[in-house]
Amino acid sequence: MATADDLKFQEFDDAANLLAANPDATTISIDEPVEIPKNQHSRLQEPGREEDDELLGTDDSDKTELLAGQKKSAPFWTFEYYQTFFDVDTYQVLDRIKGSVFPVPGKNFVRLYIRSNPDLYGPFWICATLVFTIAVSGNLSNFFIHLGKPTYHYVPEFRKVSIAATTIYAYAWLVPLALWGFLMWRNSKVMNIVSYSFLEIVCVYGYSLFIYIPTAMLWIIPQKVVRWVLMVFSLCLSGSVLVMTFWPAVRDDNRRIAVATVATILLLHALLAVGCLAYFFDAPELEIPAPIIPSH
Repeated sequence: MATADDLKFQEFDDAANLLAANPDATTISIDEPVEIPKNQHSRLQEPGREEDDELLGTDDSDKTELLAGQKKSAPFWTFEYYQTFFDVDTYQVLDRIKGSVFPVPGKNFVRLYIRSNPDLYGPFWICATLVFTIAVSGNLSNFFIHLGKPTYHYVPEFRKVSIAATTIYAYAWLVPLALWGFLMWRNSKVMNIVSYSFLEIVCVYGYSLFIYIPTAMLWIIPQKVVRWVLMVFSLCLSGSVLVMTFWPAVRDDNRRIAVATVATILLLHALLAVGCLAYFFDAPELEIPAPIIPSH
C-alpha cells in the first residue's frame, strides 16, 4: 500500500540526471513546430509563379470552384438554383462595372471581380439597358438629322427595339457559349490551358458591354466623325477587357491558334459595335416626297 509520502508531488531533476540514473528509459521530445515566416515563404516560391497565378486565376481556384459548387448545389430545375446567379449586391455590380470601364493593364477581370461570385444580374440588366438606349438614341438621332426638313415626317420605329434586343442578347449568349465550348475542347488537347466556366464568360461579355451605354447616348450627336471616334474609343476599352481575360487562357496553346482565337474575339466585338452604329444611327432614311396636288 502506498504511503503518504508517495502521494506527494515531487520535483523532478533535469532530464540529463534522469537519463544518467536510468539510461534504458524511453524519452519523448515535444517541440513546437517550426513556423516559416510569411516573407520567407514567399521568397521560396518561383519568381514568375505568382504573376502567372494572378493572370491565369489559378491561385486557390480549386478552393473557389469547390465553394462555388457547394453554394450552387440545388437541382437545376428549382428556383433556388437560378436564384444564386442573381445573389449579388449593388457594390459588387458597381465594382465590376468600374473594372470593365477602367481596365487595369495586366490584370485578369475574372480573377479580380468574377470568380468569387459570378452573376447574371449585371449582364442581364446591362444588355437590357443597352437595347433600349440604342433603340431610343437611334430614333432621336434620326429625328435630329432630319429636323427642319419639310418633306420629313417623324414616325417612331419600334421595330428597332426588337432588332436591338435580338442582336445584343444573341451576342451576349451565343458568342460566350461558342467560346466556352472551344476552350473546353482545347483544354482536352492541351493540358496547360486554363478554362473558364460558361457563367464566368457570360459575365465578362455582359460587363464589357456597359461602355456602349453612354456611348450610344453620345451617338445622338449628328456628326459622323464624332460618332466613329466614340465607337473606336469604346471598342478599345471593352476589347482590352476581353483580351486581358482570354489571352492568358490560350497563350499556352499553339501560337497560331491562340492569336486566331483572340483575333476572332476582337473581330466579333468590333462587328457588333460597327453594326449597331451603322444600322441604328448611320442608316440612310428614304424620304417620301410630299404628294403633288394638281392645281385646277
